[in-house]
Amino acid sequence: MITLRPTSGWVAVDIAEIVRFRDLLYELASRDIRLRYKQTLLGIAWVVLQPLMAAGLLYFAFGLVAGMRNEQPHYFLFTFAGLLAWNLFSWTLSKASTSMVGNAYLVSKVYFPRIILPLSGTLSTLLDFGVSLVLMLALLAFYGVHPGMALWLLPILVVLVLLMALGAGLVAASLTVRYRDVQYILPMVIPFLLWASPVAYDVSRLTVEHQRWFFLLNPLAGLMVAFRWSILNAPPPPWWALAWSAIASVGLFVFGAATFSRTERGFADAL
Repeated sequence: MITLRPTSGWVAVDIAEIVRFRDLLYELASRDIRLRYKQTLLGIAWVVLQPLMAAGLLYFAFGLVAGMRNEQPHYFLFTFAGLLAWNLFSWTLSKASTSMVGNAYLVSKVYFPRIILPLSGTLSTLLDFGVSLVLMLALLAFYGVHPGMALWLLPILVVLVLLMALGAGLVAASLTVRYRDVQYILPMVIPFLLWASPVAYDVSRLTVEHQRWFFLLNPLAGLMVAFRWSILNAPPPPWWALAWSAIASVGLFVFGAATFSRTERGFADAL
């Protein structure tokens, strides 16, 4: 028998409780995957088509119109690698931020660790990322590009991107329960972050001083440059920029998890 007691203060995430409800976590992730492509003509093929079409659009806008393909060899690969990191971040943030409101009927009627909901969205996002990564490897083989030794860093970079997105998503999910304005603000903020991140352009085009401010103001940028370093053997980001991105990712996740745990006791009443 499980005894429920109210918590107080800033409590940590209960890992043991998440493990105890792991079957629910897997079931919610499976449901999300099934519903996403239900009643679509192409079904799971959209997992492949979406990043390809997005990379093609950026290739046209920046590569052909802006002429960046003349400065960057294999510009389509350059853009696709940036999209790998960006999609992992944006998909996780979007799913986590709406996880409470989108599942209000569950939150208000059944007890379970509320953090299961944003985590289940993360699992389904990882599946999409895995398919895109396999497609990236196929493109590398097609273009004859070989990753360098930094490829072993890719799992660590994936974890850091997920921590940053989950941290921001948990804060947004907590706020959305009481302030529904957040769910209207995020769709405007996320596209802004896309253009403010080096998805389709090279940070090295900036002056050294501007690069410093760029990495400081956008911790995601260091991770995106590191993604290209890992996959395409491109120039690495400055070590301090990557360290700052790692610190920001862990710090944002800790803050987001603490905020979520502190406010989740009132979710059922507010929803």
